[in-house]
Amino acid sequence: MFAFSSVGRLFALSLAAATVIVSAPAEAKRSSVGGRYDISIAGLTVGEGTLSLVLQGNAYSAKVGMKPAGIGTLFSTGKGGAEASGWVVGSKVVPSKYQMASHAANRDFFVGLNQGSGHIRSADVSPQFKPNKERIEVRQKHKQNAVDPLSAALMPIATSGKALGPEACDRKLPIFDGWTRFDIKLSYREIKNVSGKGYDGPVVVCNAKWIPVAGHRPSKDSVKYMAKAPMEVWLAPMGDENVLIPYRMSIDTKTGRLVVEATALQIKGGLRDSAER
Repeated sequence: MFAFSSVGRLFALSLAAATVIVSAPAEAKRSSVGGRYDISIAGLTVGEGTLSLVLQGNAYSAKVGMKPAGIGTLFSTGKGGAEASGWVVGSKVVPSKYQMASHAANRDFFVGLNQGSGHIRSADVSPQFKPNKERIEVRQKHKQNAVDPLSAALMPIATSGKALGPEACDRKLPIFDGWTRFDIKLSYREIKNVSGKGYDGPVVVCNAKWIPVAGHRPSKDSVKYMAKAPMEVWLAPMGDENVLIPYRMSIDTKTGRLVVEATALQIKGGLRDSAER
């Protein structure tokens, strides 16, 4: 469950097949990504995921899914998935819908978000948090200028030709997952080259910091730890678009480093599709 809540909440990246393309103008440019990701703790595989993402014109649609794998099958029967859709406008992602469903520790979890103009308009969440005086209340202001976790994994760069540079990490991601509001602050570290997993080329490495905003209990050890834990994300380009997606994510935990890393990517970009209006 830690893997799904921590890294899944970090960028909700993990994951599953079929993508439904939202409507786009005729002859819209189409790029897509399909891939598999391994999830490991202290070098041991505990889960696996799949990702399907399509960008057509300025409209995007994505689905992810996750299930136990390797040693994780001995301890967990949890699995989950999420889907999101919306638009890319300049350097911003403007989501319209998000849905997440998972099962872990013999419990079902569900989130449905309706979004518009960069805000969370309504949320359907199960289960609800139990009342606690210490918990910082999620107010309407916390749902303004916020995006869902999966849409936050899509990172456009407004300036042409600068996708693979420091500008990629110059951002703070305001995320609402249905229960909590938090920020992920990125900062530039370096450029690396990767190969052999479906993408050969440079990736931008960003430091990441989790910043709790609302919905959490400040005294909890897990909250204190997450706020201090070293994190990083490697970003790879989505075809020839000025859009980046996570290639690798990691966070140090008390039981070892938790890593979500691509094992097989299929990236296609620059195609012209005749889409129905």
